[in-house]
Amino acid sequence: MVHAQRTQTRAGLPPRVGFVVSKAVGGAVVRNRVKRRLRALMAARLMTLPRGCDVVLRANPGSAHATYAELSADLERQLAAVLRS
Repeated sequence: MVHAQRTQTRAGLPPRVGFVVSKAVGGAVVRNRVKRRLRALMAARLMTLPRGCDVVLRANPGSAHATYAELSADLERQLAAVLRS
């Protein structure tokens, strides 16, 4: 799940990205693996985010079993939908 918000107070500032990976995703090793994958995926897309945008990525339990390619495709789809609105 991806949430994004743009505010006037942050207009012109670089985008920020936060991650929420709860224990429902799995144990510490699994959660950290999911966070590393999401960080790498967002690092590649950071320059495409509009300035002043705050993005929060919330990993669902299915993220633990998703491949890198599946996470990438899902993230791309959700980012496009959120930024379009």
